Amino acid sequence: MSVNAPSRRDAKRDATSAADARRASRPASGRPDGTRGPRESVISRSAAMLVMGVFTLYFLLPIFWLLVSSTKTVTNFNSTAPLWFSATAIQDTITNLGELFTRQDGIYLRWMLNSIAYAGVAGLIGTVLSAMCGYALAKYRFRGREALFNVFLGGVLVPATALALPLFLIFSQVDLTDTFWSVFLPSIVSPFGVYLSRLFAASSVPDEIIEAARIDGSGEVRTFFTVAVRLMSPALVTIFLFQFVAIWNNFFLPLVMLRDSSLFPVTLGLYTWNSSVNQYPDLRTMVLIGSFVSIIPLLVAFLSLQRFWRSGLGSGGLK
Repeated sequence: MSVNAPSRRDAKRDATSAADARRASRPASGRPDGTRGPRESVISRSAAMLVMGVFTLYFLLPIFWLLVSSTKTVTNFNSTAPLWFSATAIQDTITNLGELFTRQDGIYLRWMLNSIAYAGVAGLIGTVLSAMCGYALAKYRFRGREALFNVFLGGVLVPATALALPLFLIFSQVDLTDTFWSVFLPSIVSPFGVYLSRLFAASSVPDEIIEAARIDGSGEVRTFFTVAVRLMSPALVTIFLFQFVAIWNNFFLPLVMLRDSSLFPVTLGLYTWNSSVNQYPDLRTMVLIGSFVSIIPLLVAFLSLQRFWRSGLGSGGLK
C-alpha cells in the first residue's frame, strides 16, 4: 500500500503537467492550426453604427417633433423653436390634455375606446382564428388542403384598400354599414396570420405530442388549446402585434363604412378634426396632442410584448 500510493500521485502529477504543457503550446487564437478567425474591421463597424444612427434619427425625429408640438398652444406654436419645448411646456400640456378630453363632450375618449375595441378585441379573435386555421392546415390531411392554403396566400397579396369597396357593397346588402360590426368583422380576418400560423405549427408542434395527447384521451379542441397554443405562443404574439397595429392604423375601411362620429376610430376622428383646421385653428393643437396620445397604446403593446415578438420572429427565421 505504501509503494502504490506515491506512484499514483506521481502519475497524476505527470498527467497534470502534460495538460498544462498542451495548454501552453496552444496558439493564442484558440484554433489548433494557429489560424485567426475573421475580425471585424473598425471601418465596417463605424459604417454600420453610422447607418443605424441615421435611420434611428430618421424614425425618431417625427415622434420627437410631435411630442414637442403637443406641449404648445396655438399662440406659441409658430413663435417658439420647432424642435424644443417652450418655457410653459408643462402648463400648456396640462391645458391641452384637459381640452382634448373634454372637447365635444369627450368624443376623443370615445374614439380611443373604439380603436381599442377594434384593434384589441378583433386582433385577439383574429389571432385565435388564424392559429386554428394554420394548425389545421399544418397537422390535418384532407383533400384540397394545398389549394385552400394557396387561397390564403393570394389573400396576403391583396391590399386591404382594394377590399374596402367590395366589403361596403356586401355590408350594405345586409344593412350593416355605419355600424360597429362593419369595421369589426372584417378586422378579424388575417390571411397573413393563417400563413404564419401554419409555418409555426408545422415546425413547432411535433406530431408525436399530438398523438400522445390523443392516446391519453384528449379531444382535438382540447389538444389545440392545451398543447399547440403553448408551443405556438411566440407566433401567436407576433400575429397579434401585426393584427393590432394594422387594425389600429386602419383608415380607409372606417372612412368608407362609417358616418356616425361616435363610431369613429381615433385615426378617422383626428382626420375629421384636421379637415376643419382652416375653419377652427385651435383644432391644430388638438390634432397634434391627440396624435401623440394615440400612439401610446402602440408603444405599450410593443414594449410589453417585445420579447415574445422577437423570439417569434427568430424562431420563424431559424425553422
